[in-house]
Amino acid sequence: MARLRVGVFFGSRSVEHDVSIITARQVMAALDPARYEVVPVYLDEDGRWLVGEALATAPLPSFKQQAARLPGVVEAVLLPDPQRRALVVRGGGWFGGRRELPPLDVAFPCLHGTYGEDGTIQGLFELANLPYVGSGVTGSAVGMDKILMKAAFQAAGLPVVDSVWFTSADWQRSSAAVLDRIEAQLPYPLYVKPANLGSSVGISRADERNSLEYAIEVALRYDRRILVEQGLEEIIEVNCAVLGNDAPQPSLCEQPLRWQEVLTYEDKYLAGGKGQGMAGARRQIPAPIGEALTREVQRLAVEAFRAIDGAGTARVDTLVRLRDGKVWVNEINTLPGSLAFYLWEPLGVPFSQLCDRLIELAFERHRAKQGRVTRFDNALLQQAAGLKLRGEQPPAEHPRTTS
Repeated sequence: MARLRVGVFFGSRSVEHDVSIITARQVMAALDPARYEVVPVYLDEDGRWLVGEALATAPLPSFKQQAARLPGVVEAVLLPDPQRRALVVRGGGWFGGRRELPPLDVAFPCLHGTYGEDGTIQGLFELANLPYVGSGVTGSAVGMDKILMKAAFQAAGLPVVDSVWFTSADWQRSSAAVLDRIEAQLPYPLYVKPANLGSSVGISRADERNSLEYAIEVALRYDRRILVEQGLEEIIEVNCAVLGNDAPQPSLCEQPLRWQEVLTYEDKYLAGGKGQGMAGARRQIPAPIGEALTREVQRLAVEAFRAIDGAGTARVDTLVRLRDGKVWVNEINTLPGSLAFYLWEPLGVPFSQLCDRLIELAFERHRAKQGRVTRFDNALLQQAAGLKLRGEQPPAEHPRTTS
């Protein structure tokens, strides 16, 4: 049986670029070489696409600096051509002397954050008619945007933390008016977040007006839309992964452990040692919240996944107040660091099996799309042929020549 060609996409123009490299390395190491031919596709920090086997094993400390110079690595792009599913190698200019690599069978994005987890590359996969792991365009875009995500959760009847959002234009027009509106609607402490970002980058706590103004200025460096949420007291964070398409199942729950009020980038990725990604973070599994609360967090995780039309896998982060058992859905990560494999391994699902299942789910979702109608035969063009359409200019007459 021929091996499946799996394009593992990672990197991209994102503040989570380095985390993506680690996740991709973990995935490539977990994919069974007897079943899969791995095709590493690295999107560097400038947006260039690099393809080559050496990208799967190059030393991590100098990876970003050396990637383009590794043996056999070439610059290539994915054609948005549903008949090919081909990566095209650049040669003599993009369209001069081009060379197509063998078609991919499936894409396995390991891209965190912007231009990867936000629906952009998923749109390219859709145009190329290429099966891909994870949520689709809509689920990825909504899951990435904290403002839209919260609106989707509220529409589904899920409990969320009270919040206010605004744009950079609102802030530039009158920062005082924005601050007044926030303080009128939400009590301190507050958490200020860029709408489209992950890994806790750009998130700050504010306890009074001066720190709120500073936190907003920090967040505006990363996004034009800002979310401000009410801070909750006496809560712990409890996370749960979800796996599936239309019948998703929850994982065990975890309690991330942190040294300060906000779970930082360092808490998530650097606490357990270099090169481990989310697998190295401090956490308690299972979360010490009892059976009833565990079931409620798992239920909310599945409902949050369904609310945004999630697919493949995701990790849902909740806030739990132990004294009264109140749970709020905080956010969903449609492409979690390290794919949250550490929440599945205690259930007897090793990383390699998780990757197998995600690829199966990618093909399952792709097959379901193939039955959709994309053509509609009608007489519209024939009827319009004799009409002058608004804005249309009559064709210019060719000048006659005389002998």
